[in-house]
Amino acid sequence: MVDAEQVRRIAMSLPRTTEHLIRDQVKFRVKQLVYVALSRDERSMGFGFPKEERAALVDGEPDKFFMPRASDLRYNWVCVRLEALDETELRELVEDAWRMVVPKRVAAAHLDPGKG
Repeated sequence: MVDAEQVRRIAMSLPRTTEHLIRDQVKFRVKQLVYVALSRDERSMGFGFPKEERAALVDGEPDKFFMPRASDLRYNWVCVRLEALDETELRELVEDAWRMVVPKRVAAAHLDPGKG
């Protein structure tokens, strides 16, 4: 089980990430693009994820993943219950979401320093 502090630690370790409090919700973004947002109660997290793949993700593990609210369905976004994750899986989800919003060279340099 992971918590909001672990989300914060992983997100803030990624280049160009800034943390913002928007309408009582903690969000992590690169410039104006949000890639992770904690729920107000910090028990779940929304994150960037290809919308064409999210139904399969949610259907495959409905106790862990769930669809975003209706107004967010147009975005590349899905949600997860933090209590259902371990730290390794959390890191993968956050890094993959971050990779969607940064230039490819920035992601490559950070995630594989030998190739950047």
